[in-house]
Amino acid sequence: MLKLQNVSKQFEGKAALSALSLDIHDGEFVVLVGPSGCGKSTLLRLIAGLESVSEGAIWLGDEEITARSPRERNFAMIFQNYALFPHLSVRDNITFGMKVRNEEKASWQPRLDRVAQMLQLDSLLDRKPAKLSGGQRQRVAMARAIVRNPTLFLMDEPLSNLDARLRTEVRDSIMAMHQQLKTSTIYVTHDQTEAMSMADRIVVMNGGHVQQVGRPEHLYAHPANLFVAGFIGSPAMNLLSLPCANGEVLLGEQRLPLPAHAADLHNVWLGIRPEHITDAPEEGHLVLPATVIQRELMGADYQLHVSTPIGNLRYIRRHRGDVPNKGNTLSVGFSPLDCHLFNAETRLNLHQERDHA
Repeated sequence: MLKLQNVSKQFEGKAALSALSLDIHDGEFVVLVGPSGCGKSTLLRLIAGLESVSEGAIWLGDEEITARSPRERNFAMIFQNYALFPHLSVRDNITFGMKVRNEEKASWQPRLDRVAQMLQLDSLLDRKPAKLSGGQRQRVAMARAIVRNPTLFLMDEPLSNLDARLRTEVRDSIMAMHQQLKTSTIYVTHDQTEAMSMADRIVVMNGGHVQQVGRPEHLYAHPANLFVAGFIGSPAMNLLSLPCANGEVLLGEQRLPLPAHAADLHNVWLGIRPEHITDAPEEGHLVLPATVIQRELMGADYQLHVSTPIGNLRYIRRHRGDVPNKGNTLSVGFSPLDCHLFNAETRLNLHQERDHA
């Protein structure tokens, strides 16, 4: 297990990471996700040993590795820019490190054969990188990392330079590789959809701090704070600042009870996901009058933007029957059970505040 203990990093006096603690379990695929500049790539470089830790410690099992060099850590890093040698063939790119370490061919040839088959590179071994697609180049970079038999894979936005089709292709290769090797992997991305589809656990970061750690489905259903609520999920959660009175949130003519511990609040943020809103409200729903201001076709679904007494909302409408158009008036509704409430000052989920009170 990899363990980060109160790890901090400063650059020229400015904090890039602040007292970050995290455990990575054996065989786990963990995704670090957050906006540009949140500290996720810096964290990856600290784990790799490419940057020094300002404060805190990094442990691998029972051994502290904070001061170890990258070579001593035996971690394999895969970058977005492939870092292949243009004058070498695919075969020589994959085996370059083993040759530098003077390993016998008899020891590395079986590994080359295995990884070439695993990543479907058998027919490409004699080609130069210039003759490969972006997806093929990234698979070569992955193969070069795999043959090292590393303790941990570190992947820094490996799909960001690829088009949509190749991203899917390489993502599938990465997941197939992980399922076969069962090697712990830390994967960095700014794309929360990518994170949701790949991770055993997601680490959501912002401003050098961990915002929440958990399984994708848990982060989706129980965001710890307003940032996670707005960042996780596609399309993004609707977030509205609303007044409260007498222990209730005021939604126009509708009322939503506050949790007992938050009954004195004067303002909250209400979160409701677009997929939890309907224009065919059911009994028990909170119902609002609405006017369609925009309609977007998204394949099998439409995303409709509507104005309501509490603000603009987006919701998902299946492509069936008469889909409302711009200017149409209708009623939209959602279950109180699908509502997320956040403290306007702390921005924490009110249920989390209760649980940690």
